[in-house]
Amino acid sequence: MKQFTIKNTELSLTALDYGAVIQKLMFRDKNGNWRNLVASLKDPEEYFSDKISLGATVGRFAGRISSGGFRIGNEHYKLFTENGVHLHGGKAGFGKKIWKVDKLDQSDCPSLQFSYLSRHLEEGYPGELKVIIRYTLKNNTLIIEHEAITDRPTIVNLTNHSYFRLDDRPDIDHYHLQLGCDTMLETDDKLMPTGKLIPTVGTDLDFRKVKKIRQVRMDTPFVCSSDNGYVGEVYSDTSGIRMRVTSNQPAVVVYTPPAFAAICFETQNYPDAPNIDTFPSSLLKPGETYLNKALFEFDLVT
Repeated sequence: MKQFTIKNTELSLTALDYGAVIQKLMFRDKNGNWRNLVASLKDPEEYFSDKISLGATVGRFAGRISSGGFRIGNEHYKLFTENGVHLHGGKAGFGKKIWKVDKLDQSDCPSLQFSYLSRHLEEGYPGELKVIIRYTLKNNTLIIEHEAITDRPTIVNLTNHSYFRLDDRPDIDHYHLQLGCDTMLETDDKLMPTGKLIPTVGTDLDFRKVKKIRQVRMDTPFVCSSDNGYVGEVYSDTSGIRMRVTSNQPAVVVYTPPAFAAICFETQNYPDAPNIDTFPSSLLKPGETYLNKALFEFDLVT
């Protein structure tokens, strides 16, 4: 396993070639102290036994797929499931692969590029999929780009699974959260979408206006409703750090893990999109390029 670091005057990012994992993302808090804003493991070798995708690339399909697989045309592709759910690409998704380092740019706008070739029928998915992940630091913004091309029709839904921690407090109740989402996907007891979209208004998950998270916990797919790509923002009075997220994706899964204080913003397509016709298509065809571009901008709130 290899470790790579890029940095500018505002941010420093350390990533691993295993899973293209973001191990560290450093930013100064209101006291001028550098702080790692992602939950991480100190020893890179520990990531081999990580079971919660800490900072990892998720694919080929982020989120859940029902029905034991999906259909493209007349062909059904069977996927690994546990309790009826296929999650985050299967037994050994992209977060458990060794990625090739293509570029390491240490300029004023530094970037790190990984690539991975997913073979036809890897984890049951059709097509040879060529994937590129690019991490770029532009001033106080981390730009994450996932690109993919295929040699035959397949489904693709990639995201990064970083758990953001803005301070060292034991919970996130005090975090201020706002989401550019007035709709969410209804899910069943397995967190599988039913196909129905429901408004957030009048629910505990209505974060259209900024408010403290308090005891609200989420593993929720929200529909991004803003025309300018605004997903949401979160900030901590304790550290003074604010993170603002924008994306070109139609949805974001906001996840607050039960075991520790953190919050994920998984920008992506709708979960189970391959099996629900009314959801945005996740189909990628030869000659097309998949692109998931997300920006994570950091500043201080005074």
